[in-house]
Amino acid sequence: MAAWRPLKRREFFRKLRALGFDGPISGTRHQFMIFGQHRQTIPSNSEYSVPQVRMLLRQAASILGRPITLDEPERRD
Repeated sequence: MAAWRPLKRREFFRKLRALGFDGPISGTRHQFMIFGQHRQTIPSNSEYSVPQVRMLLRQAASILGRPITLDEPERRD
């Protein structure tokens, strides 16, 4: 199992695309990614801390309606 670690912005985009999200799409203050009719707002940091990655993955899991394991996006690549 993978360990929690900070992620670069581009790497996080890649992980969300592997889970089925489309984008990123530019908004007024933040970019976001789309899954069906749901939006996942993406902060504008160049790197996300571990607590921020956990929060963003928890939000993505609620959009998908199922839990996401930490190493799931890597298995789909």
